Amino acid sequence: MTTQDTRPPWPYPRWIAHRGAGKLAPENTLAAFRSGASQGYRMFECDVKLSLDGVPFLLHDDTLVRTTNAREQFGAGLNAVAGEHRWSALSRLDAGSWHSRAFAGEPLASFDNIARFCLSNGYFLNIEIKPTAGLERQTGEVVADHAAQLWAHASVPPLLSSFDPPALAGARARQPQLPRALLLDALWSGWLETALTLECVALVCNHALWDASTVAQARSAGLRTLSYTVNDESAAQRLIDLGTDGLITDRVDLFAPARQPPVN
Repeated sequence: MTTQDTRPPWPYPRWIAHRGAGKLAPENTLAAFRSGASQGYRMFECDVKLSLDGVPFLLHDDTLVRTTNAREQFGAGLNAVAGEHRWSALSRLDAGSWHSRAFAGEPLASFDNIARFCLSNGYFLNIEIKPTAGLERQTGEVVADHAAQLWAHASVPPLLSSFDPPALAGARARQPQLPRALLLDALWSGWLETALTLECVALVCNHALWDASTVAQARSAGLRTLSYTVNDESAAQRLIDLGTDGLITDRVDLFAPARQPPVN
């Protein structure tokens, strides 16, 4: 006999494009979102941190070196920590050439612009709060405030997630109505209790952490189950068979959301 799922309905698609479009375009840029959308994706994951002057923008790494031309733009004395530069300087960087010539000149994306793109097209968003060290709670507060304002009239809000409990605590304190998810790369002591204390609605785990036991624990606690980063068909099928709710993938060219089963 199957136990009835009493959790609230889940409003998000199962398939989520990682950093906009995985590997097809420069990650966390508007070009990546457009590329992912062209593959049929309706939900995207991205990383958001704060500039020195408090502007939320998209970047995964702590530093600018891997995905921008900051070294050339700022010179030999480069301070590569992204959060230690003002948005006026960050917005002039080339965040596309590292990927390929086709994207040369693609700028870093402000969170506000990405939000408007998603809202205008009816797309869903998973915002990973990615704070500069020491700014965990402040980043959670600012990102949550921006999200609440931008999605004020939307029927489905963005999902806020983070590896940093203080960032989620900041988001919860400022905008408790926005759904939150705890990101996990390992099942450290107290992981489930922390998610519940933060009043999360979901856990987003390294996909290898999900098995029948961990899915059952999450489900019994009323939490949804999402996975990163799912890039091969056998891993995806295992997670679907386990009944998980979301798969974040780089392989937007491999998994066609329209051909995948919906979330229950």
